[in-house]
Amino acid sequence: MKLMGECLGPGRGELRQQRAGVPGLPERSALLLSPHLLSVLQLLLWHSALWTVHEATPLGPARSLPQSFLLKCLEQVRKIQADGAELQERLCAAHKLCHPEELMLLRHSLGIPQAPLSSCSSQSLQLTSCLNQLHGGLFLYQGLLQALAGISPELAPTLDTLQLDVTDFATNIWLQMEDLGAAPAVQPTQGAMPTFTSAFQRRAGGVLVASQLHRFLELAYRGLRYLAEP
Repeated sequence: MKLMGECLGPGRGELRQQRAGVPGLPERSALLLSPHLLSVLQLLLWHSALWTVHEATPLGPARSLPQSFLLKCLEQVRKIQADGAELQERLCAAHKLCHPEELMLLRHSLGIPQAPLSSCSSQSLQLTSCLNQLHGGLFLYQGLLQALAGISPELAPTLDTLQLDVTDFATNIWLQMEDLGAAPAVQPTQGAMPTFTSAFQRRAGGVLVASQLHRFLELAYRGLRYLAEP
């Protein structure tokens, strides 16, 4: 019997003793987590998941903007609208171009783009998207106003003032986006702008651009006023 035991190898008790002496083979009880440690790990996992969701969620209207910034934006909108209205009035008085709706076919043939501002609607406002669209639209109108250069000597000062005010507004929006950490890594680049080949096209383009800019700013004003409400 002893010979058979020697052939079969060590017994269970001896195996436990040998395993206990081998590094890297801990006892089964050591692998079990204590209830306290398990609770700590669960809390850390829950906090990590919550932080991930928070980071992935875009800034909504609940993320307040400085009141001084909003009031300045509303003031800039009113100033640009007044500049655009003056440009339209002078084009109407001097060149009888008084009705933008009569020039819609020309807008399509000239390829004058429009800027969307759907993210600034009070029903579905998302702060990051709204600021991005607002800045992108202002940047587009900067390019369109530059394309109107040479519209006429008497209108040049009005056009220059309008372009400068639009640029200041776009810069104000960009700086606020940077403060929120929501600005793109690089500033946008200007796309292809329409080419006006005659004085009439340039003046008609001035009416169309000023009219589109006015509608764009009306939507912007509503969104900004909604954000400014207490």
